[in-house]
Amino acid sequence: MATKKTASAKKSSTTAAKQTKTKVTTVKAVAADATPKVPSRKLQSKGLLQGRSVILGAFIAEFIGTFILASVAVHSQGQPLYVGFALIAIVLTVGTLSGSHVNPLVTVGAWATRKITGLRALGYVISQVLGALLAFVVASTYANAAPEVSQQAQMLGQQSVALFSANPVPDGKEFYVFFAELLGATIFGLAVSSAIRERRNRAAQAFTVGLGLFTALVISGVAASYIGGSSVLNPAIAFTLQAVQFNSSDWLWPVLIYIVSPLIGGTIGFFLYDVLRGESDGGDDKLIDDVL
Repeated sequence: MATKKTASAKKSSTTAAKQTKTKVTTVKAVAADATPKVPSRKLQSKGLLQGRSVILGAFIAEFIGTFILASVAVHSQGQPLYVGFALIAIVLTVGTLSGSHVNPLVTVGAWATRKITGLRALGYVISQVLGALLAFVVASTYANAAPEVSQQAQMLGQQSVALFSANPVPDGKEFYVFFAELLGATIFGLAVSSAIRERRNRAAQAFTVGLGLFTALVISGVAASYIGGSSVLNPAIAFTLQAVQFNSSDWLWPVLIYIVSPLIGGTIGFFLYDVLRGESDGGDDKLIDDVL
């Protein structure tokens, strides 16, 4: 009798173990066959809106940064030291939002070396040009509202307020100014590319970019001044300083010098740094958020 009960108990235990194993196997199979959860439409739309707001914030940051830089350039009469330190302040202020390009030269160089997408680069350039044009409008409004200087004050040497502008391109010396602008843009592009690629702290990156612009403006500006020209190194701010005026009959050379030349030079600077460093970025668009 005891033997039968023992055999029955063993049989029941074996059956229960088989059922448990079968259940575990079934659960595992179901878990293995389960499809990954797809985010709901609400979550997808929320992520899309957040992405759009980040891009819009970057465009606004470029607009504000270029407005500030162009305002400093026109009010300081293009002094390299003031412009360089203004760029440092801009980088430290809005650098986390857009990377503080505030210059089509930088944006085109970053796009050409596949650091940002073409769509973002286009949005940056448009924002920069609009910011520079607004700076011109504001500066012109205040300059025009200044009181007129009397005849007696003019005799004493006081001059009426006039908005600062770049020197006209000297006749017969266009190529000299073109290459001065090209040289300065290459130096500045090299400095910016260094700040992007070398992961320093933000303050060091800001000073690298600001002092890079200061150095480039000194070299190209002095070279251009020998022949009576000017150096801008920013196609957007060229409109603020009236270096480019499409209502003039001889607009071609100013466009080549102050728009085309900086874009070429900046791109050369970006590529030159990549060659010197001996590696390629591979089109990582995330770098734009870490720039400067």
